[in-house]
Amino acid sequence: MENRVGDPIGAAILDYAKTNKPDDIIVCSEICEDDIIPIEVIFRDYKEMPELEKVALSRCEGKILDVGAGAGSHALYLQSQGKEVETIDISKGAVTYMKTKGLNAREIDFFQLKDEQYDTILMLMNGIGIAGTLSNLEKTLAHAKSLLKPGGKLYCDSSDIKYLYEDEEGALWVDLNTEYYGNFRFQMKYKKEKGAWFDWLYVDFDNLFKAAKNVGMKANRLYVKDDNYLAEITNER
Repeated sequence: MENRVGDPIGAAILDYAKTNKPDDIIVCSEICEDDIIPIEVIFRDYKEMPELEKVALSRCEGKILDVGAGAGSHALYLQSQGKEVETIDISKGAVTYMKTKGLNAREIDFFQLKDEQYDTILMLMNGIGIAGTLSNLEKTLAHAKSLLKPGGKLYCDSSDIKYLYEDEEGALWVDLNTEYYGNFRFQMKYKKEKGAWFDWLYVDFDNLFKAAKNVGMKANRLYVKDDNYLAEITNER
């Protein structure tokens, strides 16, 4: 049976919710070896989350939007704390599942949101990667700004992945034909379902800071562990 283009993330979420039997999501890349996302990571509860995510959740206030919410783990915690939270995802299966958990979930692309205002936008698990490429980062932040109230905040984490290209002496080996070493293309697979190839960005903090400044926002680094960091980006208008 051939793999079919579908909703691998949604299928994995619905399967695990029904059977409680883990089956990994495969992440294919054009420039490095395949990786996996253990489905349990998408379903982890608060005590299983890394400190970086706990710091972000502790700072969420007012009307909150969780972008690319997956199984809704972050939103469920926020809702349990009495917070007002909405979730969005482009995965039909993910949204179907989140609705069964009582979340205000919508199947919509972040870039299609208009005429809405939030106090906090949450993009965890490298959610800022939806920018796709470094050249599209300012556009992504500008759109987030349009959805934030004055003084509103975007919380996102990412990684400086230049270590993937460093040799033993610390020299950086990158393709000179590529715009930025953090630009990737991925495809996700789960059992017989596969998604379309998509662009995904891993961005170092300096480039994130510059892009935020260029659209009238201010980025602060709140938490750092190894090559990963959490940023708070404030709408200063």
